[in-house]
Amino acid sequence: MQITEVRIKLMEDPSERLLAFCSITLDDCFVVRDLKIIQGQSGPFVAMPSRKIMAHCPNCGCKNHLKANYCNQCGRRLPQETAARDEQGRVRLYADIAHPINSTCREQIQQAVIQAYQLELKKAQQPGYVSSYEDVDIPAPSPHLYPSQGSSTPSARQPRSQVNTGKSTSEKRPPQQ
Repeated sequence: MQITEVRIKLMEDPSERLLAFCSITLDDCFVVRDLKIIQGQSGPFVAMPSRKIMAHCPNCGCKNHLKANYCNQCGRRLPQETAARDEQGRVRLYADIAHPINSTCREQIQQAVIQAYQLELKKAQQPGYVSSYEDVDIPAPSPHLYPSQGSSTPSARQPRSQVNTGKSTSEKRPPQQ
């Protein structure tokens, strides 16, 4: 396996433990996003992408955070189960989404990412610096998708009560049931 690309997005506040996000490309054909570079006690280390571990309500089956006392759906008090714990005895609140299977692979990723992070720190000192990391955001809709109504364009993201309906703003709508 070859790490063929590493992209780094530095955090704006370097005083925090989270130093940067990164993505890695393996063999020019597989991307892993949202790795984190975190300041540890003995220097920066790479944390794999993760998700919150959830527990199901015994009453309604709704997923709830492990630290929740009451169900988000039905409001029933949740049992305080003994959740999985790590080597230090702390409750595991997150699980890796993707991770290396062996220490050789982990070391290879760690070395490549930390090296790219240090290089990105140097690049960030240069005038006109732009991060190579791509944020995956949903692009804003094109203005031509909405009919023109004077100088304002109604947005599909606005609640119905805020869309320009041509009625006076002093008119009140009856409550919806």
